[in-house]
Amino acid sequence: MSLTPRRIGHIILGYFFRGLLLLVPVTIMLWAIWQSLAFLDGIIKTEFPGLGLLILVAGITVVGWLGSTFLYQPIANLGEELLQRIPFLKTLYDALKDLVEAIVGNKRKFDRPVLVKLGSGYDVERLGFITQDDLEHLGVGPEKVAVYLPHAFNWSGNLFIVPRANVRPLDARAADVMKFVVSGGVSHVDDDAD
Repeated sequence: MSLTPRRIGHIILGYFFRGLLLLVPVTIMLWAIWQSLAFLDGIIKTEFPGLGLLILVAGITVVGWLGSTFLYQPIANLGEELLQRIPFLKTLYDALKDLVEAIVGNKRKFDRPVLVKLGSGYDVERLGFITQDDLEHLGVGPEKVAVYLPHAFNWSGNLFIVPRANVRPLDARAADVMKFVVSGGVSHVDDDAD
């Protein structure tokens, strides 16, 4: 097979696109990390780059340490009591606290991946996570559950109340399902992951 100018052009173009496939995700990730670090470093203004971030991390660590001592409970109770008295802040605080607890705390909620059929007559299904089985406090009968459906390429989503019959548990790790959904379905599940 001879190398014609057209063939050489296709080879070079192929290398260019392969380079894009390798560099674009890494570049975007590095840029996002850089921007995040610059933002965090700017929270505490100092003359030395990185010192603000170091002070912020140290401060958060000290608060975490204090949170594990006897000093934490009275201070936390006082702060929470103040927040509970301000209507809008109470709602916002409670929702954010529950969300953070659901993602990284002891009460993880995104740990039951399911496949949801959104209605009869539709063959389209969505991946999601059961967040609550009992919705009696909302006046919803026992035949429905709360399912969080995350969006692709975004850390947002919608909460749907769907019939139990439309929800099928998945035999998959929750982290793999979330990665698959957030990536728009292009991530592969690692077979050797525990």
